[in-house]
Amino acid sequence: MLKDNIKIMRKSKGLSQEELAIKLNVVRQTISKWEQGLSVPDSELLVSLSNVLETPVSTLLGENIEIQKEDSFQEVAEKLETINLQLARRKEIKRKIWNWLFISICVIIIIILIGLEILKNTYMEWDYNNPELAILGVGVHSFVWLFVRVAPIVFICSVIGIWLTRKKQ
Repeated sequence: MLKDNIKIMRKSKGLSQEELAIKLNVVRQTISKWEQGLSVPDSELLVSLSNVLETPVSTLLGENIEIQKEDSFQEVAEKLETINLQLARRKEIKRKIWNWLFISICVIIIIILIGLEILKNTYMEWDYNNPELAILGVGVHSFVWLFVRVAPIVFICSVIGIWLTRKKQ
């Protein structure tokens, strides 16, 4: 039990008998005797051994330690498939978000154009002697001027974005 557990834990940590002996300040033959069951470590060395092997003393003294099996090829393939499905879902959600964003931009531009058509530059006929109307008129005129120049570019880019983010069959 103890001899097998020491050997299994030492090998699982990738330590040779010599390396373990150096860490415990004993000679290699001592480790060999422990693993052959010819002797056992005293309580102080047992605590040091559990610290070096990063395992509780009870585990060292307990039943035989099962060597963990490595994941089989099938288990790894299943885990990778699950990860791929999660990534595909995230990609699809991002695609939908971008698609709806581009559609929303196009709709907003169309609504603003309809609103501007309804106004038909009526702000040009306002009484600009009134300071509040003058400031509002300049703001509306600036918005219209900028919108008329930028909106077509944004609209075309959004249509291209809709086309690029469409669901491919």
